[in-house]
This record gives sequence, structure tokens and C-alpha cells, in this order.
Amino acid sequence: MAISNRGSQWYALTVKHNHERAAAQALGCKNLESFLPLYLTRRRWSDRIKKLEMPLFAGYVFCRFADGERAKVLTTPGVTSVVGFGSQPAPVTEEEIHAVRTMIASGLPVGPWPYLRVGERVRIKAGPLRGLEGTLVQVKDVWRVVVSVELLQRSVAAEVDRDVLAAVNRGVRGQSVSVPRGQAGR
Repeated sequence: MAISNRGSQWYALTVKHNHERAAAQALGCKNLESFLPLYLTRRRWSDRIKKLEMPLFAGYVFCRFADGERAKVLTTPGVTSVVGFGSQPAPVTEEEIHAVRTMIASGLPVGPWPYLRVGERVRIKAGPLRGLEGTLVQVKDVWRVVVSVELLQRSVAAEVDRDVLAAVNRGVRGQSVSVPRGQAGR
């Protein structure tokens, strides 16, 4: 199937819950280039463990199309919208699509990861520091959570694995959360 890329850009499409594969296939049937990155995971049922291919970005499919093909995309079964700002679709860069494709093709284990930014407030979900909140920093490829004692104007940093972190107060700007007394030393 020959698909023209002239004048087209990549966009992220929101799709109905668990309809990623069907939407990607339907886009292909309309001669639109789609990209559904999948990763391999293990799921446990009461009687067995099974390996499954799951969407790397649950609820999303990437599609390359030109401005004039937007209606064609939106009438595709399973597709609910094009990700954008206001009524304007926001393109995904070729570099980002290439980076995801390269990671998938590498053969290395990949999987979804919470989007955390340096400077963001985080809570530690597991381990001896469980429940502690602080600020995420990165020093020479090592992630640390910094807890500050405002009164003393001093801070303590602990090295942590990123997989035990969760964002705190995401979506609330300008609101600070302090560490409860007695938890900084635990």
C-alpha cells in the first residue's frame, strides 16, 4: 500500500478505551500511515502468567496526515479526537516518532513511564522512604529526591529509583507541599 507523506505531519489521536489496534488498522484501510508502538509485558491471572503486547501509550495512536485529511481521520472507527490546543491539532515531531521507533526496534525491554520533570514535587511509593515527599533532581544520570528543612535552610538528598516515584499535586501550580514533621529522618 503506497502512502504519500508529502505535506503531512504526525499527530497523536485519542482513541476509545482498548481500541488502539482497531483504530490503527482502520486508519491503514483508509491509506493513512499510523504508528501504534507496543511493548511486551507479563500479566498474572489466578492460574497463569501470560506475555501480552500492550500499547506503549494507552489511549493513543499516532497518524501522519495532511490538513485536508483531518475529517477522514476523525471519521475512523475508534478515533475520538486529534490531540491539540483549542481547535488546532498539535503535530508530533519526526524526531520524537523516530526516537520511539528506535527504542521499540532496539530489542531492549521498554515500557510506559510516568512523565516526571526535574524540579517537580514527588512522593516515594515504596521502600524505606515510602510516603516521603520532596523535589526531584538529577545529578550525573542519578535521580535523587531532595527534602528541605525550611527553618534551617538545609536540604538532604536521597538517591532513588525512578520507578518508586509519583508526582504530587500534578495540575496544581504554585502550591507547595511540605514534608510532615518526623518523616525527614526515617
